[in-house]
Amino acid sequence: MTNDLATDQRVHRVAKLLAGEGVEVICIGRILRHSPEPEEVPFQIIRFRMQFTRGPLFYACYNMRLWLKLLFARKPDLLISNDLDTLPACFTASRIRRIPLIYDSHELFTQMPELIQRKGVQTVWKWIESGFLPRIRYAVTVSYSIATIYRRLYGTPFRVVRNMPERKSCQAREEARLGNREGQMIIYQGALNVGRGLELMIDAMQYVEEARFVIAGTGDIDLELKERVDLRGVGDRVEFVGRLLPGDLTALTMQADLGISLEEDRGLNYRYALPNKLFDYIQCRVPVLCSALPEMARIVESYGVGVASGERDPEKLAGIIRYMLKERSGGAWKEALDRAAEELCWEKESVVYRELLNECGVIDHR
Repeated sequence: MTNDLATDQRVHRVAKLLAGEGVEVICIGRILRHSPEPEEVPFQIIRFRMQFTRGPLFYACYNMRLWLKLLFARKPDLLISNDLDTLPACFTASRIRRIPLIYDSHELFTQMPELIQRKGVQTVWKWIESGFLPRIRYAVTVSYSIATIYRRLYGTPFRVVRNMPERKSCQAREEARLGNREGQMIIYQGALNVGRGLELMIDAMQYVEEARFVIAGTGDIDLELKERVDLRGVGDRVEFVGRLLPGDLTALTMQADLGISLEEDRGLNYRYALPNKLFDYIQCRVPVLCSALPEMARIVESYGVGVASGERDPEKLAGIIRYMLKERSGGAWKEALDRAAEELCWEKESVVYRELLNECGVIDHR
């Protein structure tokens, strides 16, 4: 993968799954100036230090370095390519060395807002995608809608492994709640990028005085969001805690009263997104306020764990938030969250990945 491996929980879960089967796992990523040290994990981590950190030179140099590593390392039994930006190196190395390859697409890559706004760059990635995906045998992705789109475009059958966390106990949630003495808390966890609804939430906090909004993550619009907080005069109610390691993030989320996932409908990638934070909120027994986009709304409404809304007016959104905080304080959604957390967990979702690993000949569960 091209990230720094410190907080990629999907990659960590898959690596732990393999390590638990007695497989020696090596995860390859990159290291940046402010990359934290990953938590202690039962697998090896290698992080390249790159001269270029973004743009075409980064992707070209990273894939070349990764390709050389895969060609000359001790021959592995399996390669897993996470997202399109690692696929050129992984696919060609797998063909040369005749190694099974799993392509794990964490999103609809060519429909990311960053690419939609740059048609030339998007065209290059679509060309790369169309060259490799029809030749992929084993593939997984994060939602049924994205799997359907890939199958229609390239004829490649994608299985669905949603971004679900490991099961957590109700007792852990209650113990975390006892540690929160600062009143009601709303949380957002994830990247701080355009289209995540963060500007809308900051504007809405002008009308929500009874709670604080905690933003856990970093991204391209950190400074713009902090300036917006100052401009709206809500600095006493909005807190930026930066990117947290998975254990720290879980501990913080368990203290929350409401989890936010208000992505905008900016292209197919966001429209059909099923972000891991949605399942993290549920597993921490936190009610969810999400956009009325199909995949997220289906989960929230079918399990009855919150509200899916298309509201984009800050004052009206604040009304929904105040209603949900009031209902939460009265115990609403507790039983629904307990039921959903029992079902929407990695222990059950990983069955699909185990079947795929069995087909690749890496583990044997006959």
